[in-house]
Amino acid sequence: MLKRLYLLFAVLMLAWPGAAGAQEREVPSSRAEIRLSFAPVVEETAPAVVNIYARRLVEERIGSPLFNDPFFQRFFGDAFDLKREREQRSLGSGVILDPGGLIVTNRHVIKGAQEIKVVLSDRREFDAEIALTDDRTDLAVLRIDPGEERLPALELGDSDALKVGDLVLAIGNPFGVGQTVTSGIVSGLARTAVGISDYSFFIQTDAAINPGNSGGALVTLDGKLAGINTAIFSKSGGSVGIGFAIPANMVRTVVKSVQAGGRIVRPWLGMTGQTVTADLAEGLGLDRPGGAIVREIFPGGPADRAGLERGDVIRGVGGKRVEDLEALRFRVATREANGGVALKVYRPNRGELDTRLPLEPPPEEPPRNETTLSGRQPLAGARVANLSPALAEELDRPGAWSGVVVTRVARDSTAARFGFRPGDVLLSVNGREVARVKDAQPALNAAEGRWHIRFRRDGQVKSVKITA
Repeated sequence: MLKRLYLLFAVLMLAWPGAAGAQEREVPSSRAEIRLSFAPVVEETAPAVVNIYARRLVEERIGSPLFNDPFFQRFFGDAFDLKREREQRSLGSGVILDPGGLIVTNRHVIKGAQEIKVVLSDRREFDAEIALTDDRTDLAVLRIDPGEERLPALELGDSDALKVGDLVLAIGNPFGVGQTVTSGIVSGLARTAVGISDYSFFIQTDAAINPGNSGGALVTLDGKLAGINTAIFSKSGGSVGIGFAIPANMVRTVVKSVQAGGRIVRPWLGMTGQTVTADLAEGLGLDRPGGAIVREIFPGGPADRAGLERGDVIRGVGGKRVEDLEALRFRVATREANGGVALKVYRPNRGELDTRLPLEPPPEEPPRNETTLSGRQPLAGARVANLSPALAEELDRPGAWSGVVVTRVARDSTAARFGFRPGDVLLSVNGREVARVKDAQPALNAAEGRWHIRFRRDGQVKSVKITA
């Protein structure tokens, strides 16, 4: 039985397209071909995978839970609300992508860190600084200074070339035991229902990934980076064979942003959409579900200039199939914000048509003009800004192209006590429209102790009445 399993494993390894190049996949024909090993790939790639140690100080409350009782708080207030700082350490992995010391990892590995240390596979240690973090992809880029030395680096592969069943290796530092290599296959592609980041489009693998592997490398057998290991599905905290990695093509866009000056600029669609379900497909006359249906179009934006109309179904981008809205967003976001890309579109009652989507960054018009509201009014302590396509993309608010949005609410502020949150879009105060930031403070000040505030939250219009 073991011999048969070993033979099957060798066959799968030889079947991987990157390992065989342009040759056809075939059964091993000799004993020498069966006695193969991952060792050459590991020797080539493992030195480019590093350990990352992040240190942060967190504030925690100390004292007896007795003083949380409302009776004691009524008489003593915050007199016994003592706090202290505690050191918290986190462990993760990273991948060197540039011999000069550029390292990519997960943002959650280094979030809030006051000190970051990178340890190479040969045990040398370097202090690292953050070059860029991207909340929307959960990626971060670090820099270390190796002096004149050129560090071992991994080459980014083309994650679009992966196929389900391809063999891959996961390299990282699980549970802090030291650099570890596990093997598996690509279990799934374009996983969009994971909910880990804004751009949900993950490689799924059964290569063992555990805590500490975050930020490590998922490597193909030709020694290239297929993705950055990010998360696992587990009820126990350990690997159960369901791991997720951010595709290398998304990593490439973030690294290029650092090399170009440190600001991430992604193309935008200039539209909102919805995944085509089985029910929608039947109503649209499609033979199967899949694709993204156009709902709203920004006047003069890329979708508008591409000739798209409400009700169109986008089924392909740049020759790649689009199965849902998340796949569409990913396919556009991983391209540079210049030129254009071909779209395959289905228009009800017209059939298939081809068009070209301009690739350009979202405009920041009007300027955001961020302002902190003050005074004796319910939104004191809230920071607001003018919405624009650029800010809507930054906040992941598709379709929120105009209005005044709350970007931050100070802790223990009046706005926080009345329940206002970041993302709320102000509409009016006492019937007076709030179209721009300059309208907000005068409208609130003129209320004279009685405020009727209308705002939009998560797509729903809400109303609150407050009396001083």
